Amino acid sequence: MGWLAAGDGYEVALVEGRVAARATAGRAAGRQLKSLPKQVREHPETERLRRFAEWLDRHAAACVAQVDTWMVSSLPVPTALVAEVWPDEAWQSVLRDLVVVGDDPEEAGFLRDVTGSGELRVVNLDGETVRLSPVTVTLPHPVLLPDLEDLREFAAELGVVQRVEQIHRATWTRPAGLADRSVEVTEFARGRFASRFGLAARATSLGYRVSGGYVTCAVRDAGRAVGASVWIGEPYWDGETETGALTWNDREGRRLPLREVGPVAWSEGMRMAAALYAGRAVEEGEDA
Repeated sequence: MGWLAAGDGYEVALVEGRVAARATAGRAAGRQLKSLPKQVREHPETERLRRFAEWLDRHAAACVAQVDTWMVSSLPVPTALVAEVWPDEAWQSVLRDLVVVGDDPEEAGFLRDVTGSGELRVVNLDGETVRLSPVTVTLPHPVLLPDLEDLREFAAELGVVQRVEQIHRATWTRPAGLADRSVEVTEFARGRFASRFGLAARATSLGYRVSGGYVTCAVRDAGRAVGASVWIGEPYWDGETETGALTWNDREGRRLPLREVGPVAWSEGMRMAAALYAGRAVEEGEDA
């Protein structure tokens, strides 16, 4: 974006997401100023740029949220859609370097470019750039990637930084030998918090939903809608509270036996419970 006139002797522009000004006359002509002069701060052009910057921030956040949803649920995304949004800097910064899979689930690689015709350019684990033209592309949840450790090592070599946490996302694998009637996980239960309000605030800051007495997250696992939940106490109680057990429910609200919980739903539920538990009050001293 270029510089725009903002009164006599000044111009404004968005620089790294913030409104900046520069003088157009005198000794400082052409130099960016450290702060906005009063007449520039109150100019209509400055206000329009501020509003535009706020919109850009909201747009960038929306892109991250949408791509995170695609990845967590491993939803197939039309390649034509990816090609359409790729020229948008906000979309591109989120999609670039995510691990994608086309028609062959064994050929995962890092997305580096997308052509206008919908051709994906992907760097595979052999270090080769391959061209893919699938009808849909999937951004797999990391628990579904058989070569996850290799991808992590290769990403370090390439200097890959992902805007959406994918390959470095904490994952949990459902253990074998679970009892048929087991319906809850207590590994992250009994985490003590000074107040329910504080625990609920932590959940919200982590991006989870607080509904009634539970913290919840919704996941699509192999096309099936599943909800994970952790009890945090009665909604209007603001005294000391503890995290409860982790459970999963289907769309109809039926509590799922642990053996029926899919790999993505298991991993995301455990990730949520662990993140909540990590903020617990920890006692210090010999008797802690």
